[in-house]
Amino acid sequence: MLKVDGVFAGGGIKAFAFVGAIQALDRRNITFDRIAGTSAGAITASLVKAGYKSYEIAQLFEELELPSLLDKNTFQFFYPFYRWLRLYRKMGLYQGEALEEWLQKRLQAKGVNTFRDLPPDSLKMVASDLTNGSLVVIPDDLPKYGIIPENFSVARAIRMSCSLPFFFEPVKLKNKVGKESIIVDGGVLSNFPIWLFASRYKRMKRPVLGFRLAPTQSKLEPKEINNALTMLTSMVETMRTAHDQRYISKHDAKNIVFIPAQHVSTTKFSIGEDEKKELIDVGENSTETFLRTWTY
Repeated sequence: MLKVDGVFAGGGIKAFAFVGAIQALDRRNITFDRIAGTSAGAITASLVKAGYKSYEIAQLFEELELPSLLDKNTFQFFYPFYRWLRLYRKMGLYQGEALEEWLQKRLQAKGVNTFRDLPPDSLKMVASDLTNGSLVVIPDDLPKYGIIPENFSVARAIRMSCSLPFFFEPVKLKNKVGKESIIVDGGVLSNFPIWLFASRYKRMKRPVLGFRLAPTQSKLEPKEINNALTMLTSMVETMRTAHDQRYISKHDAKNIVFIPAQHVSTTKFSIGEDEKKELIDVGENSTETFLRTWTY
């Protein structure tokens, strides 16, 4: 058995590919000691650390009706304009409570409610504090908000890491003096936090294996920016990827599995069964190909 520290990137619905990746690891008897992730990668990391096997995660995702994770609102159904009013006032089209409830039930089934139920330092995830302009590593940084890490809900932490701006409502945290912070998706600042475990300056106890939903480690293609909308989308994409891209470019990418899943939209909650299977297969095949030549 080989133990590694694992890191899963964000990617929304594309993270179905991680199911296939974990299946390939199981066949090679590779398990995780510490594990981290951002956004959908945080969901994957948490389920694995809670004790779910690859076949159990596959079953969970197969049974999951993705639209059920989007909070229902009858008023919004009859008055479509309310959708945009809500976006303005609440800063998100959906609450995120349905997602958190689903996560909480699945984690509780394995006896996990708070970080106290996990081995110390075994699970980390990233969120973004927009109020203070800072990256938040959970559970490590929770004391800054007057929170005891061991008592904090793992499901709530995942929701914070998954709160895609404007799609899900941000989570609000109060610090020690009662000042409120707006917390959103960790991918805003670091979508692939391999830096949590990997270091070129000190010897690591275990190999660090990363999983990224991108075809290669090459730089992003130049974008054509000719109006305010394209500038905004390019700015957001740069914020999500530039920090991690710079880190990867400075380090040997031999420990990163690159999974070509860019053809699927991050928020495509209407994804069909064929597309789910395609993502799982590409994750499995990419990981299997990587492991054939991986040296650690």
